[in-house]
Amino acid sequence: MGRKVTLATCSLNQWALDFEGNLTRILKSIEIAKQKGAKYRLGPELEICGYGCADHFYESDTLLHCFQVLKSLLESPLTQDIICDVGMPVMHHNVRYNCRVIFLNKKILLIRPKMLLANYGNNREFRWFSPWSRPRHVEEYFLPRMIQDVTGQTTVPFGDGVLSTKDTCLGSEICAELWNPRSPHVDMGLDGIEIFTNSSASYHELRKADHRVNLVKSATTKSGGIYLFANQKGCDGDRLYYDGCAMIAINGDIVARGAQFSLKDVEVVSATLDLEDVRSYRGERCHPHMHKPYQRIKTDFSLSDCDDRCLPTHQPVEWIFHTPEEEISLGPACWLWDYLRRSGQAGFLLPLSGGVDSSSTACIVYSMCVQICRAVKDGNSQVLEDVQRVVSDSSYRPEDPRELVSELH
Repeated sequence: MGRKVTLATCSLNQWALDFEGNLTRILKSIEIAKQKGAKYRLGPELEICGYGCADHFYESDTLLHCFQVLKSLLESPLTQDIICDVGMPVMHHNVRYNCRVIFLNKKILLIRPKMLLANYGNNREFRWFSPWSRPRHVEEYFLPRMIQDVTGQTTVPFGDGVLSTKDTCLGSEICAELWNPRSPHVDMGLDGIEIFTNSSASYHELRKADHRVNLVKSATTKSGGIYLFANQKGCDGDRLYYDGCAMIAINGDIVARGAQFSLKDVEVVSATLDLEDVRSYRGERCHPHMHKPYQRIKTDFSLSDCDDRCLPTHQPVEWIFHTPEEEISLGPACWLWDYLRRSGQAGFLLPLSGGVDSSSTACIVYSMCVQICRAVKDGNSQVLEDVQRVVSDSSYRPEDPRELVSELH
C-alpha cells in the first residue's frame, strides 16, 4: 500500500488582470510540478486574475475572464492526472467570494471560499469580498455553461469541505486564515485531515518571513501533519511587493523552501513525504474530535504509488533568514524592477541632492541592477528579454551592475 506522497507548491509573479500571462505561468508551474513527480499542485491566492485587481473585482468581466482561464486550464493536457488547486473570485448566490477551485481530470472537485478575510494593514478584502460564514457546511454551486460543457457537471460542492483521496485527506486554508487565532488547520487536524494547504498573497514587511515560517512550523508541531504554503511574488500593479517564500513542512520541520527575493516568474517547490510519519506523530498527541466533522469530498485518486518503498523522503532543512539590512536592500530593489519592466519606461530619473533620500534610492537602484545581472548570469531568459526591451537593444547582455545603471536613464 502506497504511503509516500509528492506534493508541489509555488510562488508566481502574477499581474493584475493579465489573464493570458497568468494562465501561461500557472500552466508552467503545473508542468514543472508534474516533472518533479507531484500529484498535487498548489498556487497563490487569486492567481488567475491577480491579487491587486482592486475595484475591478466589482466588474462582471473580471469574473467572466477568470472562468475563461479556468476553462483553458481544465482543457489543457498539462492538468491531467494531477490535482490542481487554483485561486479566483467566484460569485455564489450573488455574493462575491475569494475562492480556491480544486479540480482533477476535467472535473471540479470542490470550490472552497475564504472564511477569514484580511482587513488590516494594507489589506481591504471586505471591500470586495464576503467571508464564508458557515463552518463545515457545503452546498451546491451551479457552474457557468462554459464550464459545464467541459466538465459535464451541472453543480459542484461549494463551502468548507475537505478533499478525501484513496490514501489521505487534504484541507485548505487561505492566507490570513493561518494568522488567525481560530485557524482552520486546528480543527482539521483533530478531524484527521493530514495535509493542509495555504494559498497566500502575503506582501513583504520587514521580518515578516520569520513570522510565516514560525506559523507554518507551529501549525504542524502541535498535532502533526503536512503543510504547503504558496505565495504571490513581485509587484502585481500595486505599491506592494510580494516576496515568495513558498515552503513545505511536516511535523514542525521545514523540508522544502523557495527564495524570499527572486526575479523568477515561476518557482516551484516540491517534497516527497511519508504519511506514516504524520500518523506516528499524531498517535501520541491527538484525541477524538468532538465537533461536527468536515464533509469529505471523496475522490477516486491516489497521491501515492503502490510501489514507493525505495522513494527517498525529504529531510528537514534550515531556513537562513536575510538580515534586516539585506531585506531593505532586496525588497524595494525587486519591486523597482517589476515596476520598471511592466511600465514600458526606459529607466529612472533620479535627481541626486546629496541627502539621505536620494542616496538611499540610488543604492536601491544599484541593488536592483545587481539582482538583474545575477539572474541573467544564472540563465533567467525572461529577465534578459525584459532588460533588452527596456534598453531597446536586442543584443545587450548585462554583466556589470555599474554598466547597467548607466543604461537605465
